[in-house]
Amino acid sequence: MNMHYKPALLIAVSGLALSACTDPAYLNSTGEKTQKGAIYGGIAGGLAGLATAGSNPAKSAAIGIAAGAAAGGLFGAQLDKQEAELRQTLTNGDIEIVNTGTELKVIMPQGILFASDSATVNPAINGDLAALSQNIIQNPASVVEVIGHTDNTGDAAYNLTLSQQRAGSVANVLTANGVASSRVVPIGKGEDEPVASNLNEEGKAQNRRVEVIIRPTA
Repeated sequence: MNMHYKPALLIAVSGLALSACTDPAYLNSTGEKTQKGAIYGGIAGGLAGLATAGSNPAKSAAIGIAAGAAAGGLFGAQLDKQEAELRQTLTNGDIEIVNTGTELKVIMPQGILFASDSATVNPAINGDLAALSQNIIQNPASVVEVIGHTDNTGDAAYNLTLSQQRAGSVANVLTANGVASSRVVPIGKGEDEPVASNLNEEGKAQNRRVEVIIRPTA
């Protein structure tokens, strides 16, 4: 493929995917997150088709867009449904659910999960973790990352270890409630990925958290 031609096709692929997935008829018939999933899937599929194109790159990109948008739309619809189910079953108001269109984030602050400097799960949250486990079991076409985060108080190495232990503890509760261990990956990030300033207590409290990330696979 002509190297000067390829950048133009990349731009065209992205534009075509966006226009196809934001058609008024499509927007009126699907949920917001389903639309986002289709857009992301369409762009990814188009680029994949272009990367493996033979003598007709435009056709390959178009086929990739259609396939990617279909898969992405299915992912988005699955996440919309799963999000609605979680909102009905999780009872603790401090649990935050974020649907990006490509994944679900279930964000739990340290305060409802652990005592300070502890990796032992608070029994009071077991009911919600059991409900989350059942939701994951009922939606088997996904993988789950359990990610522990801390603020920057204290030694960075200690914080990393604590975040790993906390992620492992939450992952263990999920698997104890029936989620296949092969689907659950515990990860500790320590203080490396703050979502707020560590210069005040309010920000530090937001940074001390465990995120359960649910990513569709099919």
